[in-house]
Amino acid sequence: MKLDSLEVFVVGNRPPGWGGRYFTIVKLVTECGIAGFGEVYAASVGPSAMTAVIHDVFERHMHGESPDRIEIMFRRAYSSGFSQRPDPTVMGAFSGLEIACWDILGKAHDIPVHAFLGGLVNQRIRSYSYVYPLPHHDLKAFWNSPDMTAEAAEHMIDLGFTAVKFDPAGPYTVRGAHEPAMRDIDRSVQFCRRLRDAVGDQADLLFGTHGQFTTSGAIRLGNAIAPYSPLWFEEPVPPDNVKEFSRVARSCSVPLAAGERLTTKSEFFALLDSGSVSIVQPALGRCGGILEGKKISALAEVFNALVAPHLYAGPVEWAANVQLAACIPNLLMVETIETGGEFHRRLIGDTISWEQGFIEPPDAPGLGIEFNEELARQNPYTGRELHLEMQEAPCSYDSENRFAGGAPPTSPD
Repeated sequence: MKLDSLEVFVVGNRPPGWGGRYFTIVKLVTECGIAGFGEVYAASVGPSAMTAVIHDVFERHMHGESPDRIEIMFRRAYSSGFSQRPDPTVMGAFSGLEIACWDILGKAHDIPVHAFLGGLVNQRIRSYSYVYPLPHHDLKAFWNSPDMTAEAAEHMIDLGFTAVKFDPAGPYTVRGAHEPAMRDIDRSVQFCRRLRDAVGDQADLLFGTHGQFTTSGAIRLGNAIAPYSPLWFEEPVPPDNVKEFSRVARSCSVPLAAGERLTTKSEFFALLDSGSVSIVQPALGRCGGILEGKKISALAEVFNALVAPHLYAGPVEWAANVQLAACIPNLLMVETIETGGEFHRRLIGDTISWEQGFIEPPDAPGLGIEFNEELARQNPYTGRELHLEMQEAPCSYDSENRFAGGAPPTSPD
């Protein structure tokens, strides 16, 4: 059984667009006709350039190879061009292709992917989602409104979620880390207070930031929200500042979580070895794939840390996350787009069972999905923007900052 051909789908996300502007899905087919699907979560370059990288990684390191030789294919991609270091673009390309290999192997042997990786450990997988607007909410006003967010959180509790994530402390700028504006700290406290009042002890609060603060700014913000007992404070400083994570952890009682922008076990080891994080968040479409995700989870176990696979992408990465989550003993929860996402679920044949806040691991072969190629082809991404983008303007200290929850607006506010 040899890898023979590759097709890349760049699928434009449908409104309201939660999960980013587009999803990069790969299809590998063996000489004997078995097809496997994976997803690439790497978007530092545009879709056309990323597609070219994916094809190059496949042709250079994987074409004609047996799909079960994952370790040697990883080593080729990781070491290519005399680099032998983490690279989010190359590793992102390889990650999606690697996931597709596991899908092929599962189908060839008629077993789910998790059966190759130690077998089923978690028969129910706890899930969480960002808090998104309800139909009657004003989309622009929602992101800075504690009351609207609390109302949406109550709806999520009614659905069965036991953890909700929110992100009121933006903005995210290309200029690097900044001190939070006092109104951003105040808004964050208001969100935590209002959501804690709304959900009580029925759900954990997950405070989302994405590396936008200086170390001192992160400490100020973390201590301000600590009275409301968030389960985590996510990536409070830029992801390459491992020592600064440690300084935040020493000065703030809220557990730190990080990892969505890291790739390979080496970067996760540095973070874990710093003693700063309690929760790691590998994105399987970027970190090196499912096997690398299993290694990262084992590293976390040694450091007494939990794993919460990250998802702000499409449903194939979600399916891969579920397979990893099913077979690791130190699972905390898995990120989900709402209850799976209406368009997302259609893309994979609505094959993942989500009910009352928990996912049931599929027992179907491979990833357990039925990718809808026709739907993918009907929804190509035709824009020029990246999957997610940061603003160029700096943090404002004399007017309100606004972060639109990862929504992909068609034009700037």
